[in-house]
Amino acid sequence: MQPGEIVKAWVEAFNKGDARLISEFYAEDAVNHQVANEPVSGKAAITEMFAREFAASEMVCIVENIFQEGEWAILEWKDPIGLRGCGFFHVVEDKIVFQRGYWDKLSFLKAHNLPIPH
Repeated sequence: MQPGEIVKAWVEAFNKGDARLISEFYAEDAVNHQVANEPVSGKAAITEMFAREFAASEMVCIVENIFQEGEWAILEWKDPIGLRGCGFFHVVEDKIVFQRGYWDKLSFLKAHNLPIPH
């Protein structure tokens, strides 16, 4: 599959809120770096990260654009409450090996009534 197709399928899995399902898109040694947080390394740790996040809040990803160049896909997204962001996915042999996401953590925490770290 092309990287853009992988990301489209990843979004469908994300919207189901199933950490095990979404983790199947990642290579064993993948890195997920949401820039508002520390990087998460390894498929098992990424699965745990998604399990915590899906348990903490209901998240929905609405695709605005998916761009592709070689082994990379870029996702521009929004959600139903007005948050926006983008993600960069490096895909090798149909698995995400690296992901970096940009979004406003403070707006996310406030929108979901989650604690704001000091």
